[in-house]
Amino acid sequence: QVQLVESGGGSVQPGGSLRLSCAASGYTYSTYCMGWFRQAPGKEREGVAAMDSVDWRGYADSVKGRFTISKDNAKNTLYLQMNSLKTEDTAMYYCAADPGHLCTYYSGGYVLPGDFRYWGQGTQVTVSS
Repeated sequence: QVQLVESGGGSVQPGGSLRLSCAASGYTYSTYCMGWFRQAPGKEREGVAAMDSVDWRGYADSVKGRFTISKDNAKNTLYLQMNSLKTEDTAMYYCAADPGHLCTYYSGGYVLPGDFRYWGQGTQVTVSS
């Protein structure tokens, strides 16, 4: 049974940093496409970043240069380092996984929720002064 558990969310001031973690179990972690999504109140869930089994990465334009996705295959853990946080980054952040070696990227770096089979419960990130 695939399980994804996010951690690392919290409250931070604009310009601050947070690192999210996603601990995965129940499948061969290194062969999956892994992604981070977020959903703000009243808005649709959107892709933030993704990374596949050959370490290709994709980012939403709104986070390029500020967020970095990475993974530790030995620990079955996915990370999202978020720097220079803005108030508009406030959202619930979700980890997702799909059993495909390669992620499907749209318009250069976006990923879509419908392409991911497994989801975590989310961790809240709040950026405010």
